[in-house]
Amino acid sequence: MSTVALLLCGPAALLGTAILAGAVSRRASATRFVYGAALAISVALLVIVASHLAGSPGAVSAITLPLGLPWTGAQFRLDGLSAFFLVVVNLGGGITSLYGLGCGKHESAPHRVLPFYPAFLAGMNLVVLANDAFSFLLSWEFMSLASWALVMAHHRDAENRRAGYIYLVMASFGTLALLLAFGLLAGPAGTYAFDAMRAAEPGPLAAGAVLALMLLGAGSKAGLVPLHAWLPLAHPAAPSHVSALMSGIMTKVAVYGFIRVVFDLLGAPAWWSGVAVLLIGGATAVLGILHALMEKDLKRLLAYSTIENIGVVFASLGLALAFKANAMPSAAALAFTAALFHVLNHSFFKSLLFFGAGAVLSATGERDMERLGGLIHRLPVTSFVFLVGCVSISALPPFNGFASEWLIFQAILQSPELPQWGLKVIVPAVGGMLALAAALAAACFVKAFGITFLGRARSAVVEQAHEVDRWSLAAMIVLAVFCLLAGILPGFVIDGLSQVALSLIGDRMPVQTAQPWLSIVPIAESRSSYNGLLVFVFITISASLAAFFIHRFASHALRRGPAWGCGFADAVPAAQYSAVSFAQPIRRVFGGFAFRARETVEMPAPGALDPARFKVEIHDVAWETFYQPISGAIDFATEKLNYLQFLTIRRYLTLVFLYLVILLLVLALWP
Repeated sequence: MSTVALLLCGPAALLGTAILAGAVSRRASATRFVYGAALAISVALLVIVASHLAGSPGAVSAITLPLGLPWTGAQFRLDGLSAFFLVVVNLGGGITSLYGLGCGKHESAPHRVLPFYPAFLAGMNLVVLANDAFSFLLSWEFMSLASWALVMAHHRDAENRRAGYIYLVMASFGTLALLLAFGLLAGPAGTYAFDAMRAAEPGPLAAGAVLALMLLGAGSKAGLVPLHAWLPLAHPAAPSHVSALMSGIMTKVAVYGFIRVVFDLLGAPAWWSGVAVLLIGGATAVLGILHALMEKDLKRLLAYSTIENIGVVFASLGLALAFKANAMPSAAALAFTAALFHVLNHSFFKSLLFFGAGAVLSATGERDMERLGGLIHRLPVTSFVFLVGCVSISALPPFNGFASEWLIFQAILQSPELPQWGLKVIVPAVGGMLALAAALAAACFVKAFGITFLGRARSAVVEQAHEVDRWSLAAMIVLAVFCLLAGILPGFVIDGLSQVALSLIGDRMPVQTAQPWLSIVPIAESRSSYNGLLVFVFITISASLAAFFIHRFASHALRRGPAWGCGFADAVPAAQYSAVSFAQPIRRVFGGFAFRARETVEMPAPGALDPARFKVEIHDVAWETFYQPISGAIDFATEKLNYLQFLTIRRYLTLVFLYLVILLLVLALWP
């Protein structure tokens, strides 16, 4: 049996689990059964893919099933790109299932989650394996519908219903764009197999249209600005472990779809295609993290942060397109490898952070950071692993976020060799945007960790908080370890990605495991190098020595003093920094153009006993500019057309007669 046939047994088993879950989801043992089965299947798929990569990483395995379109069948294929994303999907799915074994016991509506969870995993696997447009789109839509059902698990909440509606509309729009893109790739012959599309050579106009449609289709699922409107609504609405899957894994399946079409099926790129992807990626990164900084809802903050990281990935992919179009394969391989490395890293630390937010929500019932604080004393393990995730996503060494973002900036430094002056200007500008996004991300997660876990409790619910179950803690600890290992041993990951870069770019980065002391050298040692292991050892030794000398030689006298209480005589929790006040300097700098922010202060009259009130009004410019007018127009049209439902029989017949006359006139005048 071929490798791809073995891999297809996994989605089949997951779909079987989903059917069984629908029958037994109301039983007490259903949670353990569903998540245990999903964990076992994900691990089995991971082992199969790892064996394939270890044995023959460049081999291609394909199979055609007698399903789907009659003249095409259902075609599935395993190559280097799909193998990497299968690792991302099933590693994330397995760890999320481990987390679900614990947090699933606290789910208030398990019968609305359990049947769709394995179906969601199956859909993501099938998208990555599909080798024809029909199978790809069918799997894509199945993945979207399964995740929509999970978003609607708590449908009695009006906000969740709104999130589900917007997600469904955006998913349908994205699928329509993908359908049109594949239609252009199929051409007049109508060959929907990916192998036939690879052999075809679309013209410049068709290639540009396909790129635009892929940015709309895959970009809407990934969360590119301005197609991001659904993401900060849907991710917080879903159960926390599902949020981790959607944010950490499903958005990467969208990145896979973009790479598969633009780098594999579309042929040689034009240099301007890199410009478009670069600019959209840079703008997405900055606007995503700015929105995250303004949030006080922990899960919405993490959702907006996903938009920022997707922008970083697309900016790197745009850079790879520009280098590839200008016959600079080594630089293109560097940018492409950096993008894939960041895909893997983001799946680690974003899943970890959503797990941590889920643990906080389970322990306190709160997502509002203004009602948290002081949780480091109640949730010590969760606090530590959440801190690891915050350091990783802030791109601080020696964790994994730094390694991949450092590679991206090394690729940006190759831009002076590009021949087009437009790229010579745009690439450094986008590099500056990514640097700004990285700095804002650090500030954002100082806020997220500090307001949530440090200081004093801001509400009574924190006093009763306690650590979550061992399954959830185990999943978070595993991801924290992966964040560290990928940061201190990045050379192994880079070499593992070499086959993917070689197949799509035509070149690869130099072999990193051959470098002394496990350093990584993206181009040449004379230009730049980084050693995460030595940085980790240095930080560990210096921190340990500092702690030893402080405890050994410092004065043993107890020194305490009152903390600054912002002018209040009593140190009350309300005098602490809040999430809103932490973001105030950033809001005042960027709020005018990014959020149309307004601050209103209501001061009572002299002598009045009413409290003063401070209000902050923030707008989503993309939503109000693009989506509200369309929504208003649709509401207006449907309200007017609703009149047609109440016509008499005579008026209906008259209307049909008029339409028939108009149709005959059109046919008569048609040339």
